[in-house]
Amino acid sequence: MKVSRQNGFTLIELVVVITILGILAAFAVPRFISLESAARKATVNGLAGSVKSAAALARGLAMATQTAATGTVSMEGTNNVTLLNYYPDATTIAAAVNSNNGTVTGVNDFTFTAGSGSTTAATWNLNSATTPANCSVSYTAAASTTTAPVITTTTSGC
Repeated sequence: MKVSRQNGFTLIELVVVITILGILAAFAVPRFISLESAARKATVNGLAGSVKSAAALARGLAMATQTAATGTVSMEGTNNVTLLNYYPDATTIAAAVNSNNGTVTGVNDFTFTAGSGSTTAATWNLNSATTPANCSVSYTAAASTTTAPVITTTTSGC
């Protein structure tokens, strides 16, 4: 006489597997949640890097072409980089970051604000941040010909 056996999982085995999956999820979910904040911080740091690079390129070109500290330099075929102490003023940096060949980019990502004396200060706040004012990049033009512009990132509200 043959005895037939049923194959499958017992109720206890299923409960143990579900419990283990629940414990793993409790540890994994917070790590995935923090990735969103890390991505916002990386976005802000990327913008800061772009602003720093643009300022350094404009200064290098000004030095190479012996342009006056408050002159203009031609970059990529346009004479549109206005200098303030050999570095781009805030208005020029803002125009470079806020547009690409005349079309505005990142409109939904960042809100731009010109500081007092728009040629000396500019700020970009990340709209998707928890606190946009505390997730930003600010540019303050060079105060003298011997100092660099101040580019500050704030990521406490990302």
